[in-house]
Amino acid sequence: MPMNTCILTAKDFTILEAMRDRCLDWEAALLPIVRRKLESAQVVFRADIPEDVATLNSRVTFRVGAGASETRTLSQHAEPVPSAMVLPITVPRGLALLGLREGQAFLFNDHWGRTEKVELQKVEYQPEAARRRMDAAGPSPQDKPALVLVWNGLPDRRRRSGTAPGDFDDPGPSAA
Repeated sequence: MPMNTCILTAKDFTILEAMRDRCLDWEAALLPIVRRKLESAQVVFRADIPEDVATLNSRVTFRVGAGASETRTLSQHAEPVPSAMVLPITVPRGLALLGLREGQAFLFNDHWGRTEKVELQKVEYQPEAARRRMDAAGPSPQDKPALVLVWNGLPDRRRRSGTAPGDFDDPGPSAA
């Protein structure tokens, strides 16, 4: 995939559009990155996003320039307490990673005008792929109803309600 294209879910694309529309002065460094992402985006449904693409809430391993690899989770908002585990898309590096495929790099200018290169090395976890795997596995034993009502205590006569077939379920005024 060329360096200036990205793949975004419809949700991630919408979030970037909102960021572009609400861009504040302190976010001026983000605006060119947001515009490039929106202009070059291939938008897909979350069920169709490849597993090797960084989406919102994905855990990714990346490298800035020739630096050491880092692993973070891409988040929409900055956490109230700085965390070494989260990289919000409200900072240039996080935003640059959004929509990249493994092995793809993104060049941008930082707050001081220096060019930075961020390379996505590996998508460790992607929520869309995890959901597809869960859906393919089918329901788990925990998904079964916790309570099964048995009519007259006979296992072959299980009912979902407390009435027998043909019975009227209104107990009348004596129940009041």
